[in-house]
Amino acid sequence: MNLFIKLFGAGISLLAGYVGTKLVDTIWEKSTGSKPPKGDDEDVPTTLHSALTFALISASVSAIIQVLANRGTQRAITRY
Repeated sequence: MNLFIKLFGAGISLLAGYVGTKLVDTIWEKSTGSKPPKGDDEDVPTTLHSALTFALISASVSAIIQVLANRGTQRAITRY
């Protein structure tokens, strides 16, 4: 059962990371009117300021998601 909970926690973490990435991308697009700077689109001009701002926001959201997913997994492990 412990292995199942750990795998479930990893799956939840991956899903939450995916949802968080899509959320940050959508909010960035709505607020700035341009696609987020990802580095893989050569046709989208990116300034250093916008790239650093996006990286800071994206990293902050990722860290929050990771902490919440880890806490939820630990609560589930102690519960069972």
